[in-house]
Amino acid sequence: MHRLFGLLPKPSPLRPESRVYDLKERLDWGEPALTIIDVRDRTEFNHSHITGAISIPVDTLLATAANCFEVTRDLYIYSNTDDESTVVAEQLRKAGFSRVAIVRGGVAAWKAAGFPVEVVTTTVA
Repeated sequence: MHRLFGLLPKPSPLRPESRVYDLKERLDWGEPALTIIDVRDRTEFNHSHITGAISIPVDTLLATAANCFEVTRDLYIYSNTDDESTVVAEQLRKAGFSRVAIVRGGVAAWKAAGFPVEVVTTTVA
């Protein structure tokens, strides 16, 4: 099995603007040294988000990122629009994070490509 793994093509490297296919390829390849961050509000995140993404709303992102991630960690950011994602990514870069990418099209592009999404359901007991 280990030999077979070496024969698989390595996924595309992180780019400042990544397509959903780039991110999916990386996830499928099994390179987990990345974090997918949904910066939309919690309600939108709960409604539907990229499988494996974590919710860190914009207003808490810089403080949370500083406490939770190494500055060299690969961070994939998405929001409602690419413009919003770009602004957030730039803030992270200015804060010292060197490996930040936006996921172009966000969750809508992820869904359109037929990739899995997660939904958070809350149950009241």
